[in-house]
Parts: sequence; C-alpha cells; structure tokens
Amino acid sequence: MLIVHNQIIPYLPKTEDYDLKDQLRRSTKAVPRLIAEGHSKRHQKRGFQKYIDDALTESNETIVSLNQVRDLYPSSIDIKLCNELIDKYDKISRQLYNLALAWDKFTIRGRKTINDSSSATGQQITNES
Repeated sequence: MLIVHNQIIPYLPKTEDYDLKDQLRRSTKAVPRLIAEGHSKRHQKRGFQKYIDDALTESNETIVSLNQVRDLYPSSIDIKLCNELIDKYDKISRQLYNLALAWDKFTIRGRKTINDSSSATGQQITNES
C-alpha cells in the first residue's frame, strides 16, 4: 500500500531518512513484488513458498516500522491512519500465512495446458480437472 509513501514517510523527520523512511519504502514496495514474482514460480513448491515467506516477512517488518513511527512521532503523523495501516498489514500477513499453509497442502503443481497429452489417461485436460 503506497499510501505510506504519500501520507506517512513525508512527515517523518530528516533524521529518519536512512532508517525508518528507508525501511518503510523498501518493505511496502516489496510485498506485492514478491507475491508477483512468486506467482510466476507457482509450479515449483519451494519457488512459490519462498516468495510467500519473504512477502510475509516484509509485511511483518512494515507493521513493526509503522508501530515505531506511531510511538516515536505521534505529533508528526496521523495516528488514526497509522493504526488503520497497521491493521491492513496485519490482515495481509494473516492472509499470506494462510496461503503458505494452504500451499503446503496443495500437491498438484505441474504446469498443464489444454493440449497437454501427458496425462495418465491420455485425455485432454479441461477446466474441471
């Protein structure tokens, strides 16, 4: 959620340029990028799982950074907005965790197309399979 870039980071003091500002810039951008990159490797068990784990890590780091911003600079930022963002990232973290659990249970990861004739029965694969 890039709202952090527009409504939180600009209001932090210059002394945070290489700490909280930098961390928030990186972690907020990383979550969707890691999910997208992992999606392209969804046919690999560890490929996808690694990216989901990394996205979860970045989301949790964002929560910690937003908590620090809220606690250290309450007069500089919108506390209500900061709390809302913390709640949203908490939800994202829970969703990523549940996705990781579901992915562990999912066994069919091979790429298949409608014209794939390598199935056991030799039949074409349809949307129902």
